[in-house]
Amino acid sequence: QVQLVESGGGLVQPGGSLRLSCTTSESIFTINSMGWYRQTPGKERELVASISRLGTTMYDDSVKGRFTISRDNAKNTVFLQMNSLKPEDTAVYFCHLDRIGPGNFWGRGTQVTVSS
Repeated sequence: QVQLVESGGGLVQPGGSLRLSCTTSESIFTINSMGWYRQTPGKERELVASISRLGTTMYDDSVKGRFTISRDNAKNTVFLQMNSLKPEDTAVYFCHLDRIGPGNFWGRGTQVTVSS
């Protein structure tokens, strides 16, 4: 069973930074892509950033230039570096894994709150 464990969330002031981490039990050889989604109350979960098995990255327009997704293959970990945080970035952030072949998995989420 695939497991995803997120960490790094917290409370920061506007303009501050956080780095989220997501570690998976899945082998790097069977991961198609990993990404970060976020969700606020009453809204659907939305894609923030993703990285493919070849290293191609994608970002939502709202975070371009501020967030960076990266990975450490040796540690089976994906990161989301969040800079210049805004109050509208406040959400629960979820790690997502798309496995080669059938398989789609979610972490339990980590809270990010941006407030003065």
